[in-house]
Amino acid sequence: MTTQHLSYQWGFGNHLSSEALPQSLPAGQNSPQRAPYGLYAEQLSGAPFTQKRALNQRSWLYRLLPSVVQSRLTPLRHAGITTEATSDPNAMRWNPLPLPSTPCHFVDGLHTLLLSHPHGTGTGAAVYLYAANRPMSETFFCNNDGELLLVPEKGIHRLQTEFGPLTVRPSEIAIIPRGVKFQLNPGDDNIRGYVLENYGAPLTLPDLGPIGANGLANARDFFYPNATFFDQSGAYQLITKFQGQLWESTLRSHPLNVVAWHGNYAPYAYDLKRFNTINTVSFDHPDPSIFTVLTAPSAIPGQANVDFVIFPERWMVAEHTFRPPYYHRNVMSEYMGLIHGTYDAKEKDFVPGGGSLHNIMTPHGPDTDTFLSATKASLTPAKQTDTLAFMFESSLPWLVTKFSQEKSLLQQDYTKCWEKLPQLFDRK
Repeated sequence: MTTQHLSYQWGFGNHLSSEALPQSLPAGQNSPQRAPYGLYAEQLSGAPFTQKRALNQRSWLYRLLPSVVQSRLTPLRHAGITTEATSDPNAMRWNPLPLPSTPCHFVDGLHTLLLSHPHGTGTGAAVYLYAANRPMSETFFCNNDGELLLVPEKGIHRLQTEFGPLTVRPSEIAIIPRGVKFQLNPGDDNIRGYVLENYGAPLTLPDLGPIGANGLANARDFFYPNATFFDQSGAYQLITKFQGQLWESTLRSHPLNVVAWHGNYAPYAYDLKRFNTINTVSFDHPDPSIFTVLTAPSAIPGQANVDFVIFPERWMVAEHTFRPPYYHRNVMSEYMGLIHGTYDAKEKDFVPGGGSLHNIMTPHGPDTDTFLSATKASLTPAKQTDTLAFMFESSLPWLVTKFSQEKSLLQQDYTKCWEKLPQLFDRK
């Protein structure tokens, strides 16, 4: 293996390039029709060839052996991955996924929680939980169904990808494009987190509209890996997800053998602490769109296939209102998780590693205690600290899997948090 670069490339959506060996990226036509160092050229396309230039996503990989050198794919049994799900309009909330008590790597520890659309339709998404305590070693993963957004909740996450290494921690995220091979290994004893699997248009920065030129996530704060390759032979297992099922094949060359690459289709990461929060300074509580980090647009303008939204530390400044989110019903389906701290609208029983679901038009809002204390609070400026919640918001209903109904995970009494809301109506 070459020496690993300790720096990252920064930006979002730009045409990037990286070399692990000098001049390993070809400049023009090579003679005799060979890439430098005897490398194989392989294009990885994340968009149709005829997509508009601004939307076209592809990268050229220069590797020791092309990806075609692998054994036949055979089905792989996995208890946690499923395509079976049912609809349920009830508000739901879950406890954290238990940490593994026996050796378990990232793929072994994946569990399907929610689905929003059948595979292969070019729209929809899925939500997974994971917990792991050992490296993937000779095993690698490739998702052909959609791009993955990883949201770590516990532990240091060391990603090894075809494009190079990325390290992310809680309060950071990583995006793995569709079809990219990778490993996710613990940098600590245990890792745990959430995964959004996006079947639709790739995640991108939202338009700012009336906000103007600045705010939310800035393109310069996203970082990409530098090329690092493994020149090793052996018997490597590649697990491929296709149409909701897992398949396995064997490779004789290390899957992460890319010496150089260039393009705009690559894994990247982002530190959520760099998010420039916008908030109200007058009346009413703004809707969650002001907290959108990334969005996957749908065919309907202004309606996302799925959004990734965060609720970070921020100043709370408002008047003639109360600060927690208002009660509402919505045409979007909202799955929420908590990375650390306390969420201001649910101060009890919504804990890091856990989550909640409010589907299309399912009513929800602050619990009884939060509402009552908020209506009596002084509206002087205050800092919301020790908090980082997020939301996977979809225009499609989230369907629940059998795993989501596990008694140790599903809180049976969630809706009781609103049971004691008093009727405050007074004719006087």
